[in-house]
Amino acid sequence: MTKKLTILLLSCGLFSCRQPVDNSAQLQSQINDLQKQLANTYRPGFGDLMSSIQIHHNKLFFAGENKNWELADFEVHEILEALEDLPKFCADREEIKSLPMIQPAIDSINNAIKQKNYTLFKSSYGLLTNTCNNCHRATNFGFNVVKIPDNPPFSNQDFKVNEPK
Repeated sequence: MTKKLTILLLSCGLFSCRQPVDNSAQLQSQINDLQKQLANTYRPGFGDLMSSIQIHHNKLFFAGENKNWELADFEVHEILEALEDLPKFCADREEIKSLPMIQPAIDSINNAIKQKNYTLFKSSYGLLTNTCNNCHRATNFGFNVVKIPDNPPFSNQDFKVNEPK
């Protein structure tokens, strides 16, 4: 029995001492494949994110016009998400440096929404719109003029407050 146990222990020791396999080539290949996949992954461009902001700017207006403060709060946060994504996805763009100028207008809109104050909302929305245009001018995109919308961006959304039944 001792002889069998000794052979078993020696065998385990020998197998555990075998040389590790050099799999660095396989690992490098996996790294290369992952880098290629990452390079080909969709990333929103500056225009994509700005178009998203424009849509939510429009929807924010109609939410406020209808005193739908819950929807207005949602829309302003959608604008903030897109603004936060700009430096993540478009860090190479010079315009990113001008983004902080929008914060006072966003703060004013948020304040109006929290207070459910329609008059303050209207003036804050005007400030937001003017700030967008000031940023466009400051970054040589003055030809891109944002205005207070005439119509909602989509005909299939109701901006009125839905009263629970």
